[in-house]
Amino acid sequence: MSTKERVQEEIDVLEQNINQHEIVLFNDDIHTFDYVIDALIDTCDHSLEQAEQCTILVHYKGKCTVKSGEYKDLKPRCTRLLDRGLSAEII
Repeated sequence: MSTKERVQEEIDVLEQNINQHEIVLFNDDIHTFDYVIDALIDTCDHSLEQAEQCTILVHYKGKCTVKSGEYKDLKPRCTRLLDRGLSAEII
């Protein structure tokens, strides 16, 4: 691989990372673990295990990144979490 190809590959990776956003879910004292788990499975396409792990992290750490990707994909997902009464934001 030439130097030019390596540099272009590094630029492509950096551009991908720049376009990545995250949905961060925050803890609350209102919703049950099961409610949050179901919301993550339905909204973020989590497996049961992944949703359980995120829910535990949110509970003990106060927040957790629950989905990464492009803004246009995350916006409707974040809106659905908010519509369910959960506290989330895209960063």
